[in-house]
Amino acid sequence: MDNLKTKDNHLQGKKIVLGLSGGMDSVVLLHYLHTHFPNQLRAIHCNHHLSKHSDNWHIFCQQLCQKLNVPYKSIGFHLEKTSNIEENARKKRYFSLSCDLSKDEVLCTAHHQNDQAETLLLQLFRGSGVAGLASMPRQKTLGLGVHYRPMLGIEKQQVIDYATEHKLNWIEDDSNKDTNFRRNLLRLEVIPLLSKIYRNLTKSLARSARHQSEALKLTRELAELDIQSYNLIDTDGRLTIDTLVRLDAHRIKNVLRYQLNQLNFLAPSDKVLDQIMALLSAKVDAEPLVRWDEFEIRRYQQKLYFINTNSEKNLQKCPIQSELENLPNFSIRFRTEGQRIKLPGKNHSQSLKKVLQEANIPPWERNTLKMYYIDDELRAMERLGRM
Repeated sequence: MDNLKTKDNHLQGKKIVLGLSGGMDSVVLLHYLHTHFPNQLRAIHCNHHLSKHSDNWHIFCQQLCQKLNVPYKSIGFHLEKTSNIEENARKKRYFSLSCDLSKDEVLCTAHHQNDQAETLLLQLFRGSGVAGLASMPRQKTLGLGVHYRPMLGIEKQQVIDYATEHKLNWIEDDSNKDTNFRRNLLRLEVIPLLSKIYRNLTKSLARSARHQSEALKLTRELAELDIQSYNLIDTDGRLTIDTLVRLDAHRIKNVLRYQLNQLNFLAPSDKVLDQIMALLSAKVDAEPLVRWDEFEIRRYQQKLYFINTNSEKNLQKCPIQSELENLPNFSIRFRTEGQRIKLPGKNHSQSLKKVLQEANIPPWERNTLKMYYIDDELRAMERLGRM
């Protein structure tokens, strides 16, 4: 969509979900979408409970949607007031929205060209690479659906003109004038000063973001080619170190960034990425670990394991547990130091540690494996099967 006067053909026939804050931008997008796609639209409002006016904003959005006969939902959550509250609020908001999206639904948000320019500058000042400087994509997968920004090519002035022409009402977030938030500082002070020197500043910055987005596609395509050509990733999503190290360092880093992005891991800093690179040259018998945020990369038997420590555990019972648990004197235990077990077809017991090693079970998983006993006799074990 190049302007707000024509219909966005990309949304034709789609099930649309609008992220509605109640501010001018999202109210304009609500009006636009309701005008062109009235029977395909529902709205979600995220209440962060960070302002004393939060509940009033919810009521405003609710009443606005009722007036337009647009299905409305509010998602509420609470955040700890930390130094990085902007980023924490954004993460929580998109996590909540992604959980609410159904298959084939398109989440539309009201980001416009000026937002893109601010994002590029924020990423630049953080020292970001190509992925950061590509800023906000027009479209990407989110949960079971897609996140789409129809107004990304539209300037803020067009949004203001549309709101004025249609006599729209909206709410003003009191935090938008707080220059302690870096985005607000850019919007209210830095960009206006730069705009006096550079004509069409926001257009130029948005154009740079598009160029970086194209470069990002190329780097990801190169990573895919390297992964396929060298057979770098096994069926369990682990990177094979012996073949990975055949690449030059910059291409190894490119593959690592690609894989982390595919897994939705937080992008590592340069320091963390250097630590990951160091894993590749660790001793064969070492079990090194790199951790950042809730993410981990571990090395074991010439493989790199990618672990999200906050991911939900598989709650499905082991089939063998379901078979045994109703028998008399059933119990679940876990391995103990120096434990020995006897495997089927073996005449003598073996060290459980050695058995787990031969089964290629990583050390950090071994103590969590359930052992199933009947009358104090080991009958089966997760990952190993019946005894």
